[in-house]
Amino acid sequence: MFLRARYRSHPAYRLGIHDMASVAPGIAAWGLMTGVAMANAGMSQPECVLMALLVFAGSAQLAAIPLFVADAPMWVILATAFCVNLRFIVFSAHLRAYLLALPRAERLISGYLTADLSYVQFVRRYPAPAAKGDPTTLEEQQAYLAGNGGLNWAAWVSSNLLGVLFAASVPESLGLGFAGILGLLGVCLSLLGGPQTVSNGLRVVAALAAGTCAVLAAGLPLKLNIVVAIVIAVAVCLGLERATGAPTPSSDG
Repeated sequence: MFLRARYRSHPAYRLGIHDMASVAPGIAAWGLMTGVAMANAGMSQPECVLMALLVFAGSAQLAAIPLFVADAPMWVILATAFCVNLRFIVFSAHLRAYLLALPRAERLISGYLTADLSYVQFVRRYPAPAAKGDPTTLEEQQAYLAGNGGLNWAAWVSSNLLGVLFAASVPESLGLGFAGILGLLGVCLSLLGGPQTVSNGLRVVAALAAGTCAVLAAGLPLKLNIVVAIVIAVAVCLGLERATGAPTPSSDG
């Protein structure tokens, strides 16, 4: 997908890179500290390098690291990563209409490259999928996603590897991983702004419900507080949508 010449030459490709560049330093700082955490947790360097190259999921990496070190059963590690990444089911359901017309291989690559920030920036830039039979808009959207997601992937993987290779020189006490959280927070908050519409109001409700539930359920094991927060936020917004007849936040981006 991101290697196709027609995508790389499209103006939307450069726009996607431009949008991601504003938060890439935060992603890189987060990835660096994740690499350091892997190296300092007792994993061998080949294991760390392999995880950095194959596992494009920061929260899942951080959740799995202590389980690897503790020699937990593989099913426990996989179940933990699955629970932490359940939010991508929501992302996939929303992006289905955008990607359905693409070849399977391209859909798989698009899914792999789509992370939290790339998803948020993409749906903010393109609130609706391309109309049926409109290849021009579809190509524009894919070019944007290729540039945006490609830079996100490159920033994460390269910083992960640097953290693994130079762990002894990067103390975790610097707290650089918090920069990634700030970057994600900034993009999410920008989604809550804009015109005062019912849909934007539902976004605010969803954010407040998810944040409150995630904090209250923080004591749950395997980071299940994230799952609880997603379920409650979706349930609250669906209930309000049915009561008011307003579109859900995901239906208009």
